[in-house]
Amino acid sequence: MTFTAIDFETATAFHPCSVGIVTVENGIIVDEFVSLIKPPNNLYNPFTIKVHGIYPRDTMNSKSFVQVFPEIQRRLQNRVVVAHNESFDRNVLAKSMALYGLNYEDLNLSPRWECTVKIYKAKGLKPTKLSDCCSAMKIQLNHHEALSDARACAKLYMLR
Repeated sequence: MTFTAIDFETATAFHPCSVGIVTVENGIIVDEFVSLIKPPNNLYNPFTIKVHGIYPRDTMNSKSFVQVFPEIQRRLQNRVVVAHNESFDRNVLAKSMALYGLNYEDLNLSPRWECTVKIYKAKGLKPTKLSDCCSAMKIQLNHHEALSDARACAKLYMLR
């Protein structure tokens, strides 16, 4: 059971303002990474602020996506990647990389990541929001905090 779980929080559309990454080797969490990310022009949608509580003042002096990317790449490249609602996080990564001229294919990832929403839906759990899955599986969660979400996703994947 070796994989990497990731979660992005976004400021607008696909522009991330935070990333959390949890690395699992042989069923043991061996690394955790979290970073705020300054979105382009530090712009936020008021709705997303209400979701995650990250404000422009929090990312004003943070690194841009392209500056944080080496840490992301180091943890994801050539790995099995897991996310809760993988299409969202995969698209945030791919579109952010494209914005900065980075080639997503260079990460050598599966076209579709492992998805804990799909896994728990197939097990009959309803609804399958991260908070609901964590509640059902007795996993601690500080929802919409990127590292907590990635850690919870990793634990859900290990319990599948």
